[in-house]
Amino acid sequence: MFGKRILLLSPHADDETVGASAAIGRARARGARVLVAFLSTGVPAPEWFWPWQRAGHETRVAKRRAEGEAAALKLGFEIAFAQEIPTRTLKSALGSTHRRIAETIAREGIDMLWTPAFEGAHQDHDAANCLAAGFSGRVPVWEFAEYNNAGGVVRSQEFFDPAGAETVLELSHAEIELKRATLALYASERGNLGHIRTRREAFRPLRQYDYAKPPHPGALFYQRFQWVWPRHPRVDYTKPVEVAAALAAFKAETRT
Repeated sequence: MFGKRILLLSPHADDETVGASAAIGRARARGARVLVAFLSTGVPAPEWFWPWQRAGHETRVAKRRAEGEAAALKLGFEIAFAQEIPTRTLKSALGSTHRRIAETIAREGIDMLWTPAFEGAHQDHDAANCLAAGFSGRVPVWEFAEYNNAGGVVRSQEFFDPAGAETVLELSHAEIELKRATLALYASERGNLGHIRTRREAFRPLRQYDYAKPPHPGALFYQRFQWVWPRHPRVDYTKPVEVAAALAAFKAETRT
């Protein structure tokens, strides 16, 4: 799972820490360069916020960007690029994002790709996994577990469908402390990170997925509060079938 020049696809600034902070450290200890691509701003579009909150949108984006830069300094990775795409919209920018990833792989001589697992944690995570799959014939691709709601049970840093090919990193005390300290840098996400465990990280070679279907039956993690009404800015009301349709269309286009 360790290359010499690793590109990690982070849908939002914090995913690199949630899923791979210790792996980043171990890769760097082996002499690898680790680059992280932030695929979105990590902040929803202004129209998702309450009307009285919208004036502060640019401030929120700038804060999240600064938190990602602080995490880069803390963990020692390089930022390959950071896209100005609102969270929850990566599925609508797959083509342009694919091109930026391809350019980065070529320019930096990337020999390993890391991506969040296809597990329904967040629609942008699943979109990133689909993007990574498009490069599996060019470089080895490994996926890492973040969190999921398979079977109605929230799991963190654990694949809901282990197949025996998983590599589980048991974190040392120093790695746990570093992970917690880096997570704390993401003050804007403090309310969303309470379920994250810090004692392990799980990786495996990217599996072959049918992106035309949701990752698992039942409610995905990002669906858990879609019953809340009126619509709340912190809840993603996108239906998994919408995400699946976008990913399937992208896969069909890239095959032609």
